[in-house]
This record gives sequence, structure tokens and C-alpha cells, in this order.
Amino acid sequence: MSSSFFILIFITRTVLIKYMSSFNLPTETIELPSKGLVYPEGHPLAEGTIEIKYMTAKEEDILTNANYINDGTVLDRLLKSVIVTKFNFDDILIGDKNAIMVAARILGYGAEYKFNFNGQEEVVDLSTLENKPLDESIYQRGKTEFEFTLPASGNNITFKLLTHGDERKIDQEVKGLKKINKEASPELTTRLKYLITSINGDRDIKTIREFVDTAFLARDARAFREYLNQIQPDVDLTFFPSSRTEPTNIPIGINFFWPDAKFS
Repeated sequence: MSSSFFILIFITRTVLIKYMSSFNLPTETIELPSKGLVYPEGHPLAEGTIEIKYMTAKEEDILTNANYINDGTVLDRLLKSVIVTKFNFDDILIGDKNAIMVAARILGYGAEYKFNFNGQEEVVDLSTLENKPLDESIYQRGKTEFEFTLPASGNNITFKLLTHGDERKIDQEVKGLKKINKEASPELTTRLKYLITSINGDRDIKTIREFVDTAFLARDARAFREYLNQIQPDVDLTFFPSSRTEPTNIPIGINFFWPDAKFS
């Protein structure tokens, strides 16, 4: 292939970039539920904010890409596309990722979200969703490990807050386990194995996995999940259905971003 061909590509790309830069694409600065406290000094998210752009036709192409939908990466690809701040996407805390998702939906298609729940149409104003209260006293800059004493057994554990990178590893492991045993439901125990970083000071991965599989009392597991839900930064994604008095999670899927889209 001649050198003139590569020069032509370079010139074409340069012109395209200059042409694109002439448009004023609006962006917004979003406050993260973690307030940036879990990220180390110097990290792009350490200030507790992130910049995202408004959705364009490019993002709608992502939403309707059948390959992305089938492999379960469509929402992650969408978020990566709208984020302007440069950082490793695997670093982001799950709760912060949720905040970006809600903000992107509001900027792209408005705050009113209609969906079907138990056969009844529900409407949620996404602009009213708030970040969960954060107890900043238990956080130190860049600290992602916390302690908890299991109330029934008395075992002391340390655990971390999961990132997008952790979630990807969990999903891959769960898929692998289900290939071995299609009737297995290993999501809960697999997640616990990634959350827990030590048992009574023992950080050996084999020890942690054995503990979760054989010695983690149900009462302790429930208490731990409740404490984790209490302290981890996130958006409050619950609502009160018309047919219930207890809150439940807002259903989120592809239609969260594009309610009128039809997928085959």
C-alpha cells in the first residue's frame, strides 16, 4: 500500500476532527455519590465530579447494536461514549456508574420514565432521584477497604467496594460456572468472594472462598449485605409502586434509555 494512501487517511482524519470540533456539543458536570473519596489523589474522579456529553445519534446506534445487546455490553458502551472525563472505566465505583447512567438518561430523553411493573404502568421523575446519604467519617482518601464484625459468628471481615472492573470479573466467573452447571445459581456467593478481602486477618483467597462456601452463616450474610447497602455510595434507585407500600428497585434495561425503541 503506497505512502500516499496513508497520507490521504491522515489528512482526512485531521479535517474530520477539525470539522467535529467546530460544533459546540453541550456537556454537563455530574456529582458522584462517592464524592470522589474512594479514588486516590490525582485520579480524574477524585474531585467528586465527572463531565458527560449529551447523547447524539452515535449513542442511538450503540443502543440498537444487536451484537452489543446480545453480549450484554450495550449500556457500558453507551456510558463510555458519553463520558468526557478521561480515566480507566474499570476504576469507577458501581454507585458512581449508576449516577452517570441516570444523568445520561435525563440528558438524552428527559426525566420522565414510564415502564411496566406487574402489569401496571408506572411513571418516575428521574430528576427527583437523590444520592444516598454518605457517612464521610468512615472514608479516607483512596480507601476502599472497610471492616465489619459478623454478628452471629463473631468473625471479623474486611471488604471492599466493587468497581466496574470487579463486576466484569464476577460476570465472567458466573457465566463460566453456569456453563459447568446450568442449574447453578452462584451469583450471590461469587459476589461475596469478590467483596471480602480478609477473614480474621487472613487474606488468602482460598481461605476466603472456602469460608463463603462452607462457613458464612445466612444471618451473617444478610447483616453484611445490609451494612454494605448502608455505607456504599450510590443513587437511590427505588420507587413506590402503585400496588405496594414498600419501595422496590426501578427496572433498568435498554428501554431505560430509549423507551420507544423496538428490538427484534
